[in-house]
Amino acid sequence: MKYQFDFASVLAQWPLLLEGAWVTVELSFLATVIGFVLGALCAVARNSRRPWLRRLVGAYVEAIRNTPLLIQSYFLIFGLSSIGATLPIMAGAVLALVINIGAYTCEIIRAGMDSIHKGQLEAADCLGLSPVQVFWHVVLRPAVERVYPSLTSQFVLLMLASSIMSAVGAEELLGIANRIQSDTFRNFEIFLVLWMVYLGLSYLMRLGFWLLGQIVFTRRRKLGTPL
Repeated sequence: MKYQFDFASVLAQWPLLLEGAWVTVELSFLATVIGFVLGALCAVARNSRRPWLRRLVGAYVEAIRNTPLLIQSYFLIFGLSSIGATLPIMAGAVLALVINIGAYTCEIIRAGMDSIHKGQLEAADCLGLSPVQVFWHVVLRPAVERVYPSLTSQFVLLMLASSIMSAVGAEELLGIANRIQSDTFRNFEIFLVLWMVYLGLSYLMRLGFWLLGQIVFTRRRKLGTPL
């Protein structure tokens, strides 16, 4: 093999790579926070006593979980623009990620809520807790605590899936890497660097969620239960 490696031309573009990595972090952070809130609300709605609300949220979850993120992104950014509902690329990218992760978060949190024993709810009623207190302290928080590792993995996957947004014009990490590749023609080098950057972001994200879990779930920290 006569291929000569040249990482210098790729690493010389580190400001662009840093800019792309920052956009990836921004997309992931916004989608994670908003998507978690959306998923939690949908999980509550799926356990609602109103059949129409359960069916509506169920249809949303099934529609999103059974279609590709790329198609959803094209629809939100390019499809809606054809009927006059134009979105900026970054706003459309965040919206697509939020809608996608919201459906998966909904099912994860719902599984946690279903794991709460009815005896705990009855005990909370006996203690005279208000419905809001019961929901927060007995249902939602313990449910999220139980499925926290699954949520962490799902949000890391969301960060990795944000690379798909380069296909709709978002200047995130993969989009920047494609631009550098077209300028330097160093395919192997740029994608090896890209691989390492995504790997580093994944580990940093998992570390961040671990630290957050140590702060939020004090009971697990005292018991030494892994997050």
